[in-house]
Amino acid sequence: MLMRAETSCLLVVDFQERLMPAIHQADQVVANSAWLIRIAQRLNVPVLASEQYPKGLGQTVTAIRELLPAGAFVEKTHFSCAAELECMRQIDLLGRDQVVLVGTEAHVCVLQTALDLKMAGKEIYLVADCISSRSPHDAELALERMRAEGVRIVSREMVAFEWLHRADTDRFREISRDFLR
Repeated sequence: MLMRAETSCLLVVDFQERLMPAIHQADQVVANSAWLIRIAQRLNVPVLASEQYPKGLGQTVTAIRELLPAGAFVEKTHFSCAAELECMRQIDLLGRDQVVLVGTEAHVCVLQTALDLKMAGKEIYLVADCISSRSPHDAELALERMRAEGVRIVSREMVAFEWLHRADTDRFREISRDFLR
């Protein structure tokens, strides 16, 4: 199944100020995710961002927070976004069957969110170059488990090209010029 801009949403999980210094390759994961957020916005793909207990872990890091409107953020205390009533309500209100996931930590909040959303009937696409954990080993295990559970593992460029769908459009030329060099 291909991802389509008109049926996808992007869910950004817990890129928070006090957590990111401990995350393996945090700068690269944040940069990759910000790149995908900007493409989603150009293609009118809705973006939601969760914050796990922001009183303790802080707000979303500036590089991502500055890209999104205040209404895109949902606080949670459950590890899974889908287990948090308001977060799941926001996802359902988007009316999108495909959820593209980025975030931290891969083996906790991202994993539980992916599996719960899959059980709720959503098609889940995990962007491997936009996720991480404190330990690379935990992130690897999370990828293996999600793949075994039927979550589709993709790269950020796979997402972008599938959302774009074709090369003979002004939108493709614009995105190609600005993001795909």
